[in-house]
Amino acid sequence: MDGGQVPPENGPPAGRLTVDARSARGTGTVVLAPRGELDHDTVEPLRTALDKHADAARIVVDCAGLDFCDSTGLNLLLRARAQAREAGAGLDLAGLRPPVDRMFEITGAVRVFRIYADVHEALDAGPGGPPGKRP
Repeated sequence: MDGGQVPPENGPPAGRLTVDARSARGTGTVVLAPRGELDHDTVEPLRTALDKHADAARIVVDCAGLDFCDSTGLNLLLRARAQAREAGAGLDLAGLRPPVDRMFEITGAVRVFRIYADVHEALDAGPGGPPGKRP
């Protein structure tokens, strides 16, 4: 064994990021589900998905599959949220878990985003719903 990272059993290889996208029927909401590590070297798949769905009424980023997020990932999400707001849309987060939630707490980003415990709670709240409760 080379001592390197072992990829999660059902996730992307270590140091990689994949993004699944799906529409929530009839709501104008797109759910983006990044899986893996979101950092300087892996940010492009999420950037591409956010750009592709920029015309959605609302984007919910399901962070449950994120193992890591650095300042590059956080900045991407902050910029995407600002662009969505300028377009009269929304961008919310769901499923933050350690260590990703810690990055959002330390930076104060938890006060900027509407954050929901999971995607179901985010979708139930709707695009103009109340801010999510911290899990």
